[in-house]
Amino acid sequence: MRTTDNLKDHTMTLATRVAVVTGASSGIGAATARLLAARGAKVAVLARRLDRLGELAHEIKLAGGQALAVAADTTDRASLAAAAHRITETYGAADLVVNNAGVMLPSAIQARNSADWQREIDVNVSGVLNVIDAFLPGLLAAAEAGRPADLVNMSSMVSHVVFPYMAVYNATKAAVSHLSRTMRTELGPQGVRVSVVEPAMTATELQGHVTDEGVNAWVAQAREAFEWLAPEDVADAVAYLTSRPAHVNLSQVVVYPTRQA
Repeated sequence: MRTTDNLKDHTMTLATRVAVVTGASSGIGAATARLLAARGAKVAVLARRLDRLGELAHEIKLAGGQALAVAADTTDRASLAAAAHRITETYGAADLVVNNAGVMLPSAIQARNSADWQREIDVNVSGVLNVIDAFLPGLLAAAEAGRPADLVNMSSMVSHVVFPYMAVYNATKAAVSHLSRTMRTELGPQGVRVSVVEPAMTATELQGHVTDEGVNAWVAQAREAFEWLAPEDVADAVAYLTSRPAHVNLSQVVVYPTRQA
């Protein structure tokens, strides 16, 4: 039987890892980048807002970590290819990818906000696939060399819970969750761990993108009803699952506020 001390010995350090975090200019992405860097990883932070990324990278460096700010749009494959090249030139190929960039634009279906629907699909589905396309070769190479390799896709608990006014957003996150489960069966035998993290109510900038009055009223009520997750709570789950022994894959992690029904 393994003792507690033995289990601690089998926890893998992040000190040798090269991590990429998309959607890192705020919220869960920024919190995850900070924590991975604090645990020793070299972290490349990606988003469209280079000014915010620069501030984050500076903060990480002041705390003694290593960080590289790279402007990239996950809906633009050329942008991601250039980002992957720059990261490889600076730190080496990434062996830990947190596929976090996303957008939430809820509204009633009958409002027919097709531009918002398309934006959600472009970022939450196509963007996720573009990130996988850009960084999968490095993950496979790391696994082939016997090093840990992690792909963490950020989904949501709405992938399996029905909420009104969020049909398209829910569908995009369900796609990410099912994609992750299926990819694990392909990449796991090659040594790449695939995980999906599904947070419930988390205080991030996503809520600030909502323009539907009914949804905003519901969000305000929910904020008063119970304590939401902080981005750091979700980041902690990411750091935990990527630091497990190489033979352990936490393939699906759902993170709820304790008092959320």
